[in-house]
Amino acid sequence: MNWLIKCMFALCLLVVVTGCSGTGDGLGSSGGPAPANYSSPAPETVTTGNNDAYRLGAGDKMSVNVFGENDLSGEFLVGDDGRVDMPLIGAVQAQGQTVTEFQNAVVERYSAGYLKDPKVSVSVLNYRPFFIQGEVGKGGEYPYKAGLTVQDAVAIAGGFTYRANTDKAFIRRAGQDKEVEVSLAQRVTLNPGDIVRIPERFF
Repeated sequence: MNWLIKCMFALCLLVVVTGCSGTGDGLGSSGGPAPANYSSPAPETVTTGNNDAYRLGAGDKMSVNVFGENDLSGEFLVGDDGRVDMPLIGAVQAQGQTVTEFQNAVVERYSAGYLKDPKVSVSVLNYRPFFIQGEVGKGGEYPYKAGLTVQDAVAIAGGFTYRANTDKAFIRRAGQDKEVEVSLAQRVTLNPGDIVRIPERFF
């Protein structure tokens, strides 16, 4: 009888030890599922439409305010050469620069023997135009406004012609050499200087 009790005790002990050593307990141990409160990291957010995202180009019109120096402040246009002619310091490179980078360049130039600790603020007044061609009512050059989409551009240009392929468009981004195809099933944002082409559909 004692021998039978000892055997049953040993069997129960073996079952308990085996149950405790399992890895599928949902506690996030190696090879097991993640904890219930686990969350994957949020996707990276790309911010646009601010001074550190937009790149200046020929045709952009800017307001430059040099605090305390009215004669040096005013509205300035980025020329075809990509530069802005500023009082005293002459041409300052703007094309390809962010607003902040251009602002810092102006401060640096005025600090070099012209002003002591200049305070400068820069903002874009009018963006360079966009262009649309192909199967639209009236292709050409149009003023850009923030948040403009391909669909908006088509409406501004008089809508699609009866020959237009209304499912897609081609965009050549400012400063790029190649067109990219985009689907018009979704809203597609344009940037200043972009060229949009609406293709003809095949009947």
